[in-house]
Amino acid sequence: MDIAQLASQIDVNVKPYFIEKRMIDNQEHFVFGYHITIKNNSAQTVQLLRRHWLITDSDGKESEVKGEGVVGLQPTIEPAQQFEYSSGSSFKTPLGFMQGEYTMVSEQQHFNVKIAPFRLSDNRHIH
Repeated sequence: MDIAQLASQIDVNVKPYFIEKRMIDNQEHFVFGYHITIKNNSAQTVQLLRRHWLITDSDGKESEVKGEGVVGLQPTIEPAQQFEYSSGSSFKTPLGFMQGEYTMVSEQQHFNVKIAPFRLSDNRHIH
């Protein structure tokens, strides 16, 4: 199986949600969470090694997050199994977007799985 085909068989489902608005250093921050399910629809065992996120608030301010694994883990996902985790982000605006990719390995082949852009919003402030 080629790498592109393998990457296409890893499904990433994101469910974002608003947590709260809080004041940090006299500035409003909107805190969001997201729950991610990574499902391995391939016939190979895969391991998530690294993450790379591009985070953009509604003012256009961008930040990047790169690191090993997710939530302190580098999970191995067997065929037809899934791994779930929750994490979060905060913005100075009530709206932001995230997108990224996971670097994974299977049978010593590294490949990237794209994570489509998703919206984080406090719908109480969006009209």
